[in-house]
Amino acid sequence: MAKQEVSDYLLERLRAWGVQHVFGYPGDGINGILAAWGRADNEPKFIQARHEEMSAFEAVGYAKFTGRVGICMGTSGPGAIHLLNGLYDAKLDHVPVVAIVGQTNRSAMGGSYQQEVDLLSLFKDVASDYVQMVTVPEQLPNVLDRAIKVAMTQRAPTALIIPADVQELPYSAPTHAFKMVPSSLGIEWPAISPDDAAISRAAEILNGGTKVAMLVGAGARGARRGDRGR
Repeated sequence: MAKQEVSDYLLERLRAWGVQHVFGYPGDGINGILAAWGRADNEPKFIQARHEEMSAFEAVGYAKFTGRVGICMGTSGPGAIHLLNGLYDAKLDHVPVVAIVGQTNRSAMGGSYQQEVDLLSLFKDVASDYVQMVTVPEQLPNVLDRAIKVAMTQRAPTALIIPADVQELPYSAPTHAFKMVPSSLGIEWPAISPDDAAISRAAEILNGGTKVAMLVGAGARGARRGDRGR
């Protein structure tokens, strides 16, 4: 049996998070990951957009309408740049999206190689909550998990950069050793209950008005008639 590559584990970890769709566009910088999709029977499903910009916007729309984290993918250099439009939409609309992008081989970085872009600097603003590059296989679980957790808890875009040669390295899990960072799946959401007295005071103000206008923000996400029996 062939040894599992970093790209194979990436898809396995996404499946473990319950990710069902990834929106992206092919390119040389992510060939290793695309090959892994063939070995994984297209799970999670790779949804090919017409262009990288659209893959990011599709991930944003998916996140907005499903309440799940949106995953988009692009190749190195120009492909990664094209994701920015959709990622800024996610940032300004507070939508959880994770961008996974390729990069030139580690041995070529810093050499003005074909389509080489400083992706950490490129994503520093739009993915200011979390952007990181994977340089060794043992780093992947923690970086991917954090990218997803930060995106979901901060409702913001995050970015994960994986050089092309790293994608095809044999995967090796982090060990319980010095400078190895463990990780885990899932998020435990707290149960938040509003203050009954504060609700009563607010109701008095609203009931006392004759032409009431309400600007309802993200704090009311998921609220609906009958949630508290009122």
